[in-house]
Amino acid sequence: MRPRVLVVDDEVRLAEALRQGLERKGYDCTVVHDGHAAVAKARAGGFDLILLDLMSPGLSGYRVLETLRREGNDTPVLMLTAKDGEYDEADAFDLGVDDYVTKPFSTVVLLARMNSLLKRRADPAPILTIGSLRLEPRRHRCWLDDQEVVLAAREFATLVYLAERLDEPVSKQELLDEVWEEPDLDPNAVEVCVAQVRKKLGPRWVETVRGVGYRLVDASP
Repeated sequence: MRPRVLVVDDEVRLAEALRQGLERKGYDCTVVHDGHAAVAKARAGGFDLILLDLMSPGLSGYRVLETLRREGNDTPVLMLTAKDGEYDEADAFDLGVDDYVTKPFSTVVLLARMNSLLKRRADPAPILTIGSLRLEPRRHRCWLDDQEVVLAAREFATLVYLAERLDEPVSKQELLDEVWEEPDLDPNAVEVCVAQVRKKLGPRWVETVRGVGYRLVDASP
């Protein structure tokens, strides 16, 4: 079955080029040009992935993402943005974006990010329980003290990888290589991701191992 992708971008030529290129690669694409239409289409369901422009008119990409996550829609979202900065990235991850690419981007990079998100969604790991922390990769859900914690895909994948290596130090480069599958990405992106995980779980769960990287520990009361 062809993966279904919702493309949200007010740049008509770009959106059409994306649609044509992705359909040649075997995707089934639906294109809308504003945030309100994006929410309506996403609510109808059936999409495997959403490509969402940050600056969508009507409702911004931030507001579209916030609305969908608040309603429990966990469809992976790959944000398309002309902005480039730590605060934009952190804000998007905090609202529940799964990944992002900065315009202009290459088709190769876009397809790699899309395939990575689809692979994580289709091939999850078993349930992991560490004290009061429970991770369900099959459903992309996380609980802490029986309270659900909403994590973006990269945050979740990073946490699962650390959980599978409980108490073992993991380097930023290992996370880039094995989890993010982007070995050439700036390691600072890992720092931003881990900061978001700490913000949502509490700072004691992920320790910094000086000169090495990070380690997940059982910080249950």
